[in-house]
Amino acid sequence: MGGSADKPVLFQDGKRIDGRALDELRPLKIVAGVLKEAEGSAYVEWGGNKVICGVYGPRECIPKHDANPYKALMKCRYTMSPFASLEEHGRSGPNRRSTEISKVIKEAFDSVVMTGEFPKTQIDIYVDVLQAEGGTRIAAIAAATVALASAGLPMKDMISSVAVGKVDGHLVVDLGKAEDNFGESDMPIAFKHRSKEIVLMQMDGRLTPEELGANIDAAIEGAEKVYALQAEALRKSYEVTEKQEFRM
Repeated sequence: MGGSADKPVLFQDGKRIDGRALDELRPLKIVAGVLKEAEGSAYVEWGGNKVICGVYGPRECIPKHDANPYKALMKCRYTMSPFASLEEHGRSGPNRRSTEISKVIKEAFDSVVMTGEFPKTQIDIYVDVLQAEGGTRIAAIAAATVALASAGLPMKDMISSVAVGKVDGHLVVDLGKAEDNFGESDMPIAFKHRSKEIVLMQMDGRLTPEELGANIDAAIEGAEKVYALQAEALRKSYEVTEKQEFRM
C-alpha cells in the first residue's frame, strides 16, 4: 500500500481505471463440482484471479494421534502456483504468506462447518491459485465455501467474502491489483451470510473510524452479490446431477 513515483492512474473521469463504479465488483464466475475425485470442489474466476478448490473428507485422521474424539480436524492448504504471478510469487512451495492465508481460511470455516458430526476424522481443504490479480484470499474463500457445500458437509451458514478499501481518497469495493498495490488501504473481509457475523477481517493501510464503518457497510452489500453467485453455482450443479441421474 502507499504512494510511489511509478504509481499508475487509478481514477479517470470519475471512474476507476477499469471503468467500474466505486461499489462495483470485477467480473465473477463460480462453478461447482469441477473435480471428479474430490467430495466437493469449485472453480472461481474473479477479475484476473483463477482459483480452484477441492474438499476431501471426512476421512481418517493422519497422523492418528491428532484425531479429536469430539469433532473432525479441519485442515486448509492455500498455495500460489509459481506461474500465477511471477513478479510476486515466482517460487513454488509453502511460504509465510501462504501459511498465513491457510490459517485464516481454516479459522473462518471452523465457525460454520459442523465438525462435531464427524469425530476422529479430518476434513481437508485444498486451494490452488492458478492466476493472481489482487484479492486471492477472498476468491479462495468464495471457492472453499462452494466446495464445502458441494461436498454435502453440514454447515451452519455460508461464508461470502469481498475486499474493500481506500484508493485516491475514494472508498471502493473489490480492489484490483493496482488498487491493492498503490491505494491507501485494503481490507479483505468475510461474513456469515445470514447473521452478517465477521469471520475474517484484515487490513493494510489506514482508515478513520467513519471510513471503516462505511467500508464494512459496503462490504456487506458486496458480499451479498457474491453469495448470490455462490448459491446459483450450487443450484446449477445439483440440476446437472439430477439430469444425469434421470438419464441413467
